[in-house]
Amino acid sequence: MMDIEEKKETGASLMVLGLGVWLMDLLVAFFLPSGVVYGHRAMFLGIIAIMGIMGLVLIAAGLKVRGRSGDE
Repeated sequence: MMDIEEKKETGASLMVLGLGVWLMDLLVAFFLPSGVVYGHRAMFLGIIAIMGIMGLVLIAAGLKVRGRSGDE
């Protein structure tokens, strides 16, 4: 079993990864106007949606792991 300190570190790491994915998502959103010019708007919006959901899942998993560490 994982000790409390390791669970907190794992949860924090997952949350940082989720924020990193959101940061990359903002980078994709920055290039969205050029994608519209070349006709790739749907592809950019799909990537933005997928990365947004991935970031949300990572942050939620990190909060869940980190929140459980205080229960034991």
